[in-house]
Amino acid sequence: MKEIEELFYISKNNSIKWKKYFEVYNEFFKPFRNKNITFVEIGIHNGGSLEIWKNYFGEKSRIIGIDVNPQCKIFEKDGYEIFIGNQSDPRFWHNFFKEVGKVDIILDDGGHTNLDQIITTVNVVDKINDNGLLVIEDVHTSYIEEYNSNIKFSFINFTKELINKINSNKDSEFKKLIYSIHYFDKIVIFRINRDKCKFEVAPVSNSGQNNNVENLTWLANELNINFIKWFFSKIPFFSFRKITKIIKNRINNNKIKKYFD
Repeated sequence: MKEIEELFYISKNNSIKWKKYFEVYNEFFKPFRNKNITFVEIGIHNGGSLEIWKNYFGEKSRIIGIDVNPQCKIFEKDGYEIFIGNQSDPRFWHNFFKEVGKVDIILDDGGHTNLDQIITTVNVVDKINDNGLLVIEDVHTSYIEEYNSNIKFSFINFTKELINKINSNKDSEFKKLIYSIHYFDKIVIFRINRDKCKFEVAPVSNSGQNNNVENLTWLANELNINFIKWFFSKIPFFSFRKITKIIKNRINNNKIKKYFD
């Protein structure tokens, strides 16, 4: 079977991809080959990639293309399902999934603006089957003014907020759907798995021997505060625990803030 890069170069219709994408595609798409899957690509332009995906995933696959340009309807003659609509319009997605149902992979190679990428993510993640993927291409546009209305609200910063939601103890719809997020140069991939997202109340422990080794987790983060302790002990009604925590946090934050610049 031919790999994606080989299929890319022999496609009869034009397609444009960053060369480094092919390795990422092969890593994540391989488990879906020759399976009865529904694959959706947003942004089909000259139609070359539709042929690539059909030849890669096999005859059992259902290949759907989405584009804002009505001219793309011409590719229906080749047996592909084509939907015309705006990916940044939630109403489009409502009508699309009402007709198509849930899918296995969505590849966003559409408008690349922060609005397009964020609205698409929000409206499709719950319509992807378990073990399915949402692949957002060309996310470097988060740093290009032409595509980005505000860097604070870029797609990349949006994904950082999703990381916070997934790893916090607060309940959210994304926490129930997105099992993992994978970052590559110019690509972000979301893996959907509702079962693996289920909240665990506590970690499990095996039945191995307890050697009563003292847990010194916090030792490396503690301060040498003997003098501070003595100083504040002289102040009536002062919360030594609270002030040392504030001081400790500030010192530790200064140590790590360079990693957040």
